[in-house]
Amino acid sequence: MRFPGTLAVDQVSFDVKPGEVHALMGENGAGKSTLMNMMAGSFDTYTGSILVGGETVKLHAPALAKEQGIEMIHQELYNALPLTIAENIFAGNLPTKSGFLVDRKKLMQDTETSLQRVGLSLNPMTRIEALSPHEQQLVEIAKALSNHPKILIMDEPTSSLSRTEVQKLFKIIDQLKSEGLAIVYISHHIPEIFRVADRATVLRDGKKVFTDVMDNLTPEKLVDAMVGKAISKTHVLRKRSPADISYRFHHLSRLGFFHDVNFEIRKGEVLSIAGLAGSGRSEIARSFCAIDPLDAGHVSKDGEVLPIYSYKDAIRLGFAYLSEDRKSEGLALDQESVFNAMSAVNVKETTKSSLAEREKTYLQLAHELSVYPPDPTRLVNQYSGGNQQKILLAKWMAVHPDLLILDEPTRGVDIGAKQLIHEVIGRLADEGMCILLITSDLPELVELADRVLILHKGQIVQEMVSDFTEESILLAANGENP
Repeated sequence: MRFPGTLAVDQVSFDVKPGEVHALMGENGAGKSTLMNMMAGSFDTYTGSILVGGETVKLHAPALAKEQGIEMIHQELYNALPLTIAENIFAGNLPTKSGFLVDRKKLMQDTETSLQRVGLSLNPMTRIEALSPHEQQLVEIAKALSNHPKILIMDEPTSSLSRTEVQKLFKIIDQLKSEGLAIVYISHHIPEIFRVADRATVLRDGKKVFTDVMDNLTPEKLVDAMVGKAISKTHVLRKRSPADISYRFHHLSRLGFFHDVNFEIRKGEVLSIAGLAGSGRSEIARSFCAIDPLDAGHVSKDGEVLPIYSYKDAIRLGFAYLSEDRKSEGLALDQESVFNAMSAVNVKETTKSSLAEREKTYLQLAHELSVYPPDPTRLVNQYSGGNQQKILLAKWMAVHPDLLILDEPTRGVDIGAKQLIHEVIGRLADEGMCILLITSDLPELVELADRVLILHKGQIVQEMVSDFTEESILLAANGENP
């Protein structure tokens, strides 16, 4: 499969068997999602052949792939936000009565059955836009399973799930395997691969490196094959001595999400707010930035209350919020990368500088973050998910904030990109920037954070300054005393 200037998939042979989980591994841009989108009918210009059940098929439209029993759960969700859960799951296939009327009773029953398969207990008439990202992810999985597929492609299916929800998903996958479903599983989380997969195929630069059974593989062998060389673990960065308090957050409350939250952050500190999904982590950051409403509380700097009445005010006062949802909130996908990084936020600077100056600054950031290819005119939707995440980080680095809020900064990126982002976070903190880190990746949290605030049911229940571990954080987040 070729795109302008890129041979995305180069002579790859790949197979998946009934009752098998076949892991597809590789760094961002290796060709994994492109190969699977070919199977899912997203392209009609590929070369080579696709066989389903021994029969050669031409899959040049998603409807044709569905007819062959192929369903794909994309990394970027495709839920229709204004519609209900029921309407999303059974879009195009609503149960009817009297030939043309929607059978709402059966629709409710079928939706509840679909939700139960993924461990959700929600009102089928709830609008998708009211759900959290991890709930939306599970609805997408339920939608795919409702069509009773023979082949299920899962592209980063755990990216929005908590550890508990991931374990529930694994049980669902075990059940689907026992029913004879063929599953292709794409993930950058190597422990997941060894938990669920029977075989693994590694791609690099659009070519297949190898296919082997999991019993013959180790995490080190997989990583070395993906990056083409041995890669060391990221250095532990939690060795800073933060300076004076920069910001104080007083009695923050939002009804139904968090209550009477108080904390401070220092210059040059990586502070993490840790908690289970639904604990209110992201909601706190979004509220004090005025993205979402704040019912009570305020932010102060040097003893003065900051007048934050809109997100524009927050940006003007030195805040930057890197959203966990880069697709709908972080990036303008159909715009050029230089626009996203240099113009989307920095409007005043854009009017003062020439295009050549903006492109020069962007290329410096792209080089620093290893965006590939570093083409200022390339549309963001033509980049892999990992490169999109780097462009999103470049967007906020370009405005030089005093407080950088990182909400799931390495979601859906490969191990090399994660290491690079970690190094950038450490350098920014060393230069005196305040970093507020929100992540579901516990090893990432332990590695990067200088201090951790434990959030449980919307309240800070504990502060950890040193010697915290994944286990102690998880226990505290569950309301236990580690």
